Amino acid sequence: MIILGINAYHGDASAAIVVDGRLVAAAEEERFNRVKHAAGFPYQAVQYCVNAAGIDPDEIDHMAIPRDPRARLGRKVLYAFRMPRFAIDRFGALVKFAGIADEVGKALGAGGPEQGRGASRGPGSRLRARIHRVEHHKSHLASSFFVSPFDESAVLSVDGLGDFATTMWGIGQGPRIDVKGVITFPHSLGLYYQALTQYLGFWKYGDEYKVMGLAAYGEPEFREEFARIVRLEDRSDFSLGLDYFIHHRVGANFTWREGAPVPDRLYSGVLERRLGNARAGDEPIDSRHQAIAASLQARLEDAMFSILNKLHRRTGLKRLCLAGGVAYNCVVNGRIFDETPFEDVYIPPAAGDAGLAIGAAFYVYHHLLGRPRSFAMRHAYWGPEFTDAELRGAFDKRHEACERQACVARRIEDEGALCRWTAEQIAEGKIVGWFQGRMEWGPRALGNRSIVVDPRRPAMKDILNKRIKHREPFRPFAPSVLQERVKEYFVQSYPSPFMLMTYKVRPEKRDVIPAPTHVDGTGRLQTVSVDQNPRYYRLIQEFEKLTDVPVLLNTSFNENEPIVCTPEEALDCFLRTRMDVLVLGDYVMERAPVLTAAG
Repeated sequence: MIILGINAYHGDASAAIVVDGRLVAAAEEERFNRVKHAAGFPYQAVQYCVNAAGIDPDEIDHMAIPRDPRARLGRKVLYAFRMPRFAIDRFGALVKFAGIADEVGKALGAGGPEQGRGASRGPGSRLRARIHRVEHHKSHLASSFFVSPFDESAVLSVDGLGDFATTMWGIGQGPRIDVKGVITFPHSLGLYYQALTQYLGFWKYGDEYKVMGLAAYGEPEFREEFARIVRLEDRSDFSLGLDYFIHHRVGANFTWREGAPVPDRLYSGVLERRLGNARAGDEPIDSRHQAIAASLQARLEDAMFSILNKLHRRTGLKRLCLAGGVAYNCVVNGRIFDETPFEDVYIPPAAGDAGLAIGAAFYVYHHLLGRPRSFAMRHAYWGPEFTDAELRGAFDKRHEACERQACVARRIEDEGALCRWTAEQIAEGKIVGWFQGRMEWGPRALGNRSIVVDPRRPAMKDILNKRIKHREPFRPFAPSVLQERVKEYFVQSYPSPFMLMTYKVRPEKRDVIPAPTHVDGTGRLQTVSVDQNPRYYRLIQEFEKLTDVPVLLNTSFNENEPIVCTPEEALDCFLRTRMDVLVLGDYVMERAPVLTAAG
């Protein structure tokens, strides 16, 4: 049985394909069209997934769409009268979803018009797949539980808004998810964090992670005010002080400029009267902004731990599956073990809306069709990979550009020799682009599309920002650490293979790995096991042999763009930045040393 999952017409458009209950391929559209958080229909992601599965379009049995227009229909109608523009936008999306079979047909070349009684039929007419509409938050829950290693767990989804719900919880057991509760629009922790992110001057879709990093620089001096912005009560899980927001009056609207979602303003004038003027995007960040960011983060933590502790009391379960955009808040995630009774946690690599493609597909397979579970997602490498000939061809295509920069490529066929040589370059302080195997699924580079450097060098963060990344100085980089060595470097040792947990670095190790250690003494770590990524694991091992440190600083292979997908994109990024070394599969490229007047 073949199920194609599609997240479309919103940010992080994506596709995934499940064959006989096992994930075969998944990718975000942004990796192909090079538009960050691309919205619209994921034509190229659909093409990739079907090609990776090696099937014809008419072999697809089911298509799973993570949006259900029937969910909370009465509430949607009520708000349609209050917010006409919001309703029109939602109706427009529904019209697009009505033609989704034709869009899939276009993506896959499934036919072109067929003649029938003298009339043309749409390009999806040859597809025999049955279309299923799965509620947004049920898809989020499924994206975590049904690919987790747990037979039973509490399940929780928390994000901005989907099918007029913002939070959903329940119990996952075997091939079913039993929803026990839901919080509806306008009360939303995702919209709360987004609104305050805008207030702090960060307006791009997905900028919340920047504020999470900024929060570590301040103290939560505005806790009293934030207790009015997000209210925690015994009789409910949380509610927003709606005077501080406008989304309940005008809607949480987006426009799609150049293919990326652009959110409208969400906060009201009350917020500015209570906290001061909003920060303009080009305004310097001062101590007030840092304190507001810290207060924002602290109140999110209060709310999340309140929800999680109630969830534990309601279910009595020790295992948790978490999804939704708020599940990207790795500071919250890293404290779950300290602040709640949960003992095991699973968060998928694409916890946000991209993950809906996987969640909807698995929800159909298990919950709707009743098929037993046989798959757990233990790694994130579900994207495109390239043959040796394709890697070699990338150098041929960029031959003149490489020649102009005196860059020479050669091949090191032995994996041990390749990893030793690369580790030596890193230990010498060089910046290495590391491109291997299948591309990662989700927003994190996890050792296949990564830039890796020496974590022991305090200046390396600033060097990376100056030469390649050009990021705000308050944003931290991440440490990749051998899984069996985690406890030596971090206070918490629970595996974090998808870089979704922040743990305290042990005080005695902060001077050992200063580059990826944040100002508050934490690290957003990736644990690396030999089973998940043997080549990246070996690279870190070789670095440890040279330095006695089983850690690398890992950041995404990009420069203010989506993470590179193809070898050509990796080579282009290398050539236009001041990266020192590129490792493309078994091929390595170095820049020729620059000779000074002194020789």
